[in-house]
Parts: sequence; structure tokens; C-alpha cells
Amino acid sequence: MIKYYFKIAFKNLLRNKIFTVINITGLAIGISTSLVIYLLVNYHFSFEKFQKDRDRIYRVVSDFSYSSQSSHSPGIALPVADAAQREVPGLDIVAPFYIWDEKKVSIPVPEKSMPAIFKKQKEIIFADERYFNLIKYEWLAGSSKTALTEPYQTVLTESKAKQFFPGSPPSQIIGRQLNFDDTISTIITGVVSDIRANTDFGFKIFISRISLEKTSLKPRNWEYWESTSRNSQVLFKILPSTSPQLIERSLYNLYEKYHDKEFDDPKNKTSFKLQPLKDIHFNTDYSAYEKPQAHKPVLYGLVAVALFLLLLGCINFINLTTANASQRIKEIGIRKTMGSNRKQLIAQFFTETFLLTLFATLFSLPLVPFLLKAFSDFIPAELKFPAINDPQFFLFLSILVIVVTLFSGLFPAIILSSYKPMLLLKNMTQNSSDKTVSSLLRKFLGVFQFTIAQLFVISTLLVSKQILFVTKKDQGFKKEGILSFYTNPRDTVKSNKYVLINKIKAFPEVSMVSLCILPPSSNSTWSESLNYKDGKKDLNMNVLFKCGDSNYLKLYGIKLLAGRNNESSDTMKSFVINETYAHALGFTDIQQAVGKNLNWDKKLVPIVGVVADFNQVSLHEAIKPLVISSQGRSEYNISIALFSPHANGTWEQAISKIEKAWKDIYPEEDFTYTFFEDDIAKYYEKEQNIAGLLGWASGLAIFISCLGLLGLVIYTTNRRTKEIGIRKVLGASVWQNALMISKDFISLILIAFVVAAPVAFAAIYKWLQSFSYRTSISWWIFGLSLVIMILIALITLSFLTVKVALANPVKSLRAE
Repeated sequence: MIKYYFKIAFKNLLRNKIFTVINITGLAIGISTSLVIYLLVNYHFSFEKFQKDRDRIYRVVSDFSYSSQSSHSPGIALPVADAAQREVPGLDIVAPFYIWDEKKVSIPVPEKSMPAIFKKQKEIIFADERYFNLIKYEWLAGSSKTALTEPYQTVLTESKAKQFFPGSPPSQIIGRQLNFDDTISTIITGVVSDIRANTDFGFKIFISRISLEKTSLKPRNWEYWESTSRNSQVLFKILPSTSPQLIERSLYNLYEKYHDKEFDDPKNKTSFKLQPLKDIHFNTDYSAYEKPQAHKPVLYGLVAVALFLLLLGCINFINLTTANASQRIKEIGIRKTMGSNRKQLIAQFFTETFLLTLFATLFSLPLVPFLLKAFSDFIPAELKFPAINDPQFFLFLSILVIVVTLFSGLFPAIILSSYKPMLLLKNMTQNSSDKTVSSLLRKFLGVFQFTIAQLFVISTLLVSKQILFVTKKDQGFKKEGILSFYTNPRDTVKSNKYVLINKIKAFPEVSMVSLCILPPSSNSTWSESLNYKDGKKDLNMNVLFKCGDSNYLKLYGIKLLAGRNNESSDTMKSFVINETYAHALGFTDIQQAVGKNLNWDKKLVPIVGVVADFNQVSLHEAIKPLVISSQGRSEYNISIALFSPHANGTWEQAISKIEKAWKDIYPEEDFTYTFFEDDIAKYYEKEQNIAGLLGWASGLAIFISCLGLLGLVIYTTNRRTKEIGIRKVLGASVWQNALMISKDFISLILIAFVVAAPVAFAAIYKWLQSFSYRTSISWWIFGLSLVIMILIALITLSFLTVKVALANPVKSLRAE
């Protein structure tokens, strides 16, 4: 019987080739998109699943609130971890670690005079046994109990050991020397295997944490409770009966007990939060590590896109199958007369649906690598198309085929199997009420299809409008034609950077050079607590810091509104503040702020000028209080303003000269630079990816919807051929006939627009709230979306409607 079902199903698919191709294409697009999104979502939600007792592991993070603003940090003050180990009950493991920035590693080679050099090594932390008790590694050489107990000890992962010592087994590299940035020399005491599962804790080099405390590497703020650094982090594993909220209260009590209360302000608050291990990969308020974080709303949005596209393909099948029911009326009637019961007919129709879904699935598999490549900016490099024998992937694929078969085939099977044989054999589809139900269903599903397509189109246009707004908005500084690079802050020859600057200044392509710590807008931020007293007020506020020489404001085009610029100095002798900070201090007239003193690090520093507000980070965030100072000793970012490409040579020539000057000073260092404009654009990579995703979704949704529309037009024109012939004989023109056929479909698009417009408005309005500065939701966006959909529909309709309207009426009427 099953063999018979498949044989009949295959013949029916071949008999209706056009509808079969339309259905397979629509379903294949939906299935392939679902597979790609499944791979992406499954990848991100698999992070840290391998960790034992992961529900009891937390990262301690810091929250700050001051005035009407707030900020977050994934780090803590350095003394917190040790104090928590001593005084906070309910903790099973306290694992502090300190992230070390990018370093150059050199390895002495006995048989060679020059050491092996490995530049730009990342994923380095200072840790101890407690870290390895929490994050489990397999030890290939050495032991967690002894490998990191003394200063200048180092543990490597297997991959890093193979990179540094190719061909040497782990046991043979124990005792070898590693030098970091010519700053410290360490001895390798252990090798661990790499974590194979998906994790954010992909650190490769571990230096003993005691090296920070007992050597010259000790940070100046080792005992400061008021200084928080993202580099200083700690993981807690709490006891099963312990509440995270209880630990958070205990940490706050520790802070109240130990921090310096001299400049306490009731408006400012520092608190600690226990961030669950599973939240680290998703919570962008607190950054992760080297691997990019995911955003749960975006992942859920991707799942919605997959469901919608899959639904559109299923709707095509339902619409075309029910619309084409008249082709199978006599077949069903004869089979019922010959004894087939309703269950057998339903089984037959489900077999046809399953066969079609299976073909669509097979056709979709080659599309998956193409889609992975098309979304390469959105998809992690580690994510690859799995082997078909991957049990998890195969299980999802099997479930997908079953679900699509059931959803697509259920309604057509019930409708077609319910027809009465006597009426069927008279070439009637039961009665007019049944016709109305099927017709209304097709119209409803058609409206749903075009609603989804218009939702995607409107969203794409509005997201693109916001991206254009943020990239074109005047952010209070100049960003074109400025490149920058960092010198080594640990360079022992302090004059090197000044020699380099003087060389660069002499190049005719260079307009101006400035030495600073951070450009006006940067993802890296430095904030300090500043106090202001004037006899009546006593304001303590967390303020962003920028440091730059006297060219800083000029080079970046920052407007000075009152007072004067900072003078270049080796110490913080003066501050220039922004308008926001001046108003926060209570000055309605910013001129009044000039000459006042701010208490910083127990020193009074005068305010010498006020600059116009500029955005310090992306437009997601509001402008915050800020001071600009000059402190030449610690400034190591060199910013260079170039003349326009056609003024004094080309930028390529300038960069080539700058690189040569760099190599003259730092012959062993690679020259890397970035354009400030490109750095600003990176703020909105996520939005660019969303826009790209919506663009693809819009295109696919429109394509699938138009496939369904094309199928319905074929059915409608075939059914109304004689009617069109009669109308032509009675004098109807080609365009009147074409309009008669098209108007019903255009009305579906208009109804869909009425439904889609308010839904899209609400969704985009909510999305725009994540920006402190945002574009308006213009009415013309909705009008343009409607025009786009109508034009595409008319193009789709015109191929058949005009052809039918032009047909010779004699041919369509001769059967009468």
C-alpha cells in the first residue's frame, strides 16, 4: 500500500510540473534558511554547556549610577576577590584572574643567537590554581597544584605550545623560557589541553597571579576599592544552598567597609552583581573576551525570520493545492466510489506532501553553504556546515521534514478527502459554501504572505534610514582623513615617540599631528571620580577622561566655547570640560565654569576651558560628563590629520612614509593603523548586519510570495479563460481584462499593508529606543514599501494576465 501511495504521489507531482516547481522552490528556500539559522542559534546557545555545575558559577561585575546616568563594567576593584575569599560566606570557589593586553612573546633558542619572536599574542591572563579548579582542563604536563604557585611561572594550552615549540611534546617544554614584551621573563611549568567545546574562556597563556602581587608588575591600584578595571575579573562558584542575592549584599557590605569615604556622594552608587555563566556570551552590558558576543533578541529575530519564510513556503503549498483541487475532483470521486475511505485518501495526500517536502529538503542542502557564505559577516568563522551524519543536525532535519509535511499537508488533505463522491463525479466541489471557505482561506493566507513580506520591507527601509542617520550625523568632531596608531606604552626610550612625531610633521601630506591617549570617540573608556566644592555644593561624579596635547582639539575639530585650550604638559595641570559636565556642575552659563577647581586624586586642578559636546561612543549612548587634560608621559596614541588626497599627494604615499618613519624608530614592530572614520563605522556593525539580514529576508519573502502569486494567477487565468474570451468578444480591451484579473490580487496587497504598517511601526519604534539619537519614522517609508510591493506584484501578474488577455477568443470559446 505504501509503495502504491508513493507511486501515485510521484505521478501527480510530475503531472503538475509548474505547481511542483513552485512548491519545491518556496519550501527549499524556507528549509535552507531554517537550517542556517538553526546552526547559528545552536552554536551560540551551546556556549559553556560543558561546564560542570554551571548553574552555580557566576562572574562578579560592577554597576555604577551617578546623577541620571549609569554604567557597567565586567571587572571589579582588585581587592574585592581576596576580601571575598576571607569574609563572604557561601562561596565554594573564588577564582580571580587579570587579563593582560596584547603582548610580544620572545623565546630564547639555544642553537640560535636571535630568539623566536611571536608578535601580538592575545588571550593572556594572570591566574592561579583556583581558576583551574573552576574551569576544567586536562593537564598534559605539570599540575594545577604547583604550576602557578610562584612568581614568573607560565602554563600554556596545547595549541599555543605547538605554535611556540613545534614538534616538541609537552613534557619537553617544561622549564623553557618565555619573555613578554621584554618586560618579564617566565618559566613554563605546565601544559593543558585546549577546551574543545564552545566557550568564551579561550585563554591560551596563564601567568601565575602571584607575579602581579609580588613583583614590579603590581598595578598601582592593587589595594584601591575605588578603581575598577575590566582587566580585573573574578569567578565565583557558590554553594548549592546559597542565594546569589545574598552574595551581592555581602559584596556591597565589603565595599562599604573598605572603600575611601572621603568623597562619598549619596547620588552615586557602586554595586556588584553576580552574572550567571550562561549570561556572559549574551549580555552586551558586560563584555565577554575575544569571541564576539551574541544578542538574544537578534537570535530570536532570526528564529522568527526562519519561521516566517518556512510558513510562506507552506502557505504556497496550501494555496496551490486547494486552488488546484478541481484538477483532482474526478480522481477523488472514482477512488471513493471504488471503496477508498477517508483515511486512505488522507494518507495519499500526506504521502504527496512528504515526497514534495523531501525533494525540497534535498534541494535545500546545497543552498546552506551558499547562505553561510552570504551571511559571513554575521556568522562566526568557527561555524561550518556539519556532516550529514551529525546526529544532532540529522535529528533537526528529520523533525523539520515531519513538521513541514504535517503543517503543509493537513488542511489540503482534510479538505480534499471530505468531498462527496456523487457531487465530485458531477464535477462539482460540494456546494457554494465550501467554495467560499476555500476561497476565503486562500485570500487570508495570501494576505498573511504579503503582510510578512511588507513587514520585512518596511523594517529594512527604516533600519537603513537609521544607519544612514548615525553615520552622517554631526557628532561634534571631525572624522574624515584622520588615521591613528599606538606606540608601545612600555617603551623604555620615552623620547622615541617625539622623534617619530617630528619626522611625521615634516611630510607634506600631513596637516597636523597630535599625541593623545584616546580619540574623542572610542569603545575604550577611562573614567575617574571627580569632586567639586564651592562652599554651597559638594558634588562627586564619575567623569570620562580624555588626554591630548595642545593640537588635540584642533586636529579633531572640537569647538572651544569658553576659556582656553590645555597646554602640553607632563602632568595634569588643567582640565577642559564639556558642556554636559558644566551643566551637571550647576552652571547655566558655561563661562562661569572657567577658573573653578576640581578635586582629582586629592589634588586641585583648575578648569581652563569648556568645549562643545561630542559623542564619546556610539549614538546608542547619551553624551556624558567629560574632562580633557594633557599628560604627555602616558600618551601613546599618535593621531594624524592628512590633507585631502588631491592636495599634497596621495594618502597611500603618506602612509608609506609614515610606515618607513615607524620602522626607523621601531624596526622590530609591525606598523598597524586605523582610520578614525572606519573605527566609528564599526560601532554599527551589528546594525549593518541586521540591515543585511532584513534585506535578504525581504528579498526571499517577496520571492516566495510572488511564487505563490504566480501559481494562483496561473490557476485563475486557466479557470477564467472562457470568461475573458466572452469579454473580449463583447468589446473589453486587453488592459481591461488584465485589470479585472489583477485587481483581486492587488486588493490583497493593500489589506496586507494595512495590517503590516502598524506592526512594523511598533517594532521599529521599540528598536530605535536603543539609540539615544535616532531618526524619525517617516511616512514616506511606508508609502515606498507599498509602491515596491505593488510594482513587484504587477510585474509578476503582467506575464500571464496580459498573455491571456491577448489570446484569441475563438480558441478559448470553441469548446463551447
